Amino acid sequence: MGDHVLLEAKGLTKTFGSRTVVDRLDLRIEKGDIYGFLGTNGSGKTTTIRMLTGLVHPDAGEVRIGGFHLKTRFKDAIAHVGAIVESPAFYAYLSAYDNLKLTANLLPGVTRTKVDEVLEIAGLSDRAKDKVGSYSLGMKQRLGIAGALLNRPQLIILDEPTNGLDPQGMKEIKELIAQLAAEQNISFLISSHLLHEVEQICNRAGVIRKGKLIAEVEVGQLLAAGPETVEIVTPEPDKAEQLVTTVPEVISVSRSQGKLVVQTDSDCSYKLNQLLVASGVTIRSISCRPRTLEQFFFDITEGDGGQ
Repeated sequence: MGDHVLLEAKGLTKTFGSRTVVDRLDLRIEKGDIYGFLGTNGSGKTTTIRMLTGLVHPDAGEVRIGGFHLKTRFKDAIAHVGAIVESPAFYAYLSAYDNLKLTANLLPGVTRTKVDEVLEIAGLSDRAKDKVGSYSLGMKQRLGIAGALLNRPQLIILDEPTNGLDPQGMKEIKELIAQLAAEQNISFLISSHLLHEVEQICNRAGVIRKGKLIAEVEVGQLLAAGPETVEIVTPEPDKAEQLVTTVPEVISVSRSQGKLVVQTDSDCSYKLNQLLVASGVTIRSISCRPRTLEQFFFDITEGDGGQ
């Protein structure tokens, strides 16, 4: 395990009764990663995260964090990891400061100054003395991240951090993650089913389906590459469809809501437009939709209900 690897899981397997929830899963998080861990509800994301943080013991496989085996050297492995699994839990009748102080008391070497510092980073200093029961869901999520920062982590693991948030709350969490990655060199493993959010902040992503990691991509490369979707509106759809299917880059042609929907393996909308115009086909509109992480996800999980 190289110095640049923060977390590595090999062959993780977990079975509940007769159901295999996580099936021989391999995962690798490197320094500098903001890694999106994607899957439908029930695909095994949370169970995997529970195994990565020692909350659930795998039936097979191993986890190493910072080179330390999670099972045999748990304290060393988990020392520089912060995590929020599912929803952050706090005492509603205590202030944010007092909640974090209780957490700090469990961590060696964490001072009250550090509590003030993480509240400032999370943008909660002006509400630090308010009871957490008065906090919005977005503020509670930011407080959870503040708590995860107390032990000066190299890696923060977040399970659905924007789930249930309004657009403003989502924006604040994304900005906080980006800030921590840029300013404090913290890496992230973020479990989510909100693909647009992951696309905006993650550099790498893996897709889990029925407990198996079925794909892993560099997000930037995926978005920069084809295929693209070209939508054509024309009063002559039969003639247009016959023509565009002759173009080598075209993968498929379908019809939806009065449009021809053309899937291509590269940027060739200009070629389609030239062909149709030269052939005398009337075009009312032609538009392109570049490939998204969401489309990639749907392509490889099609028909999966997450069970």
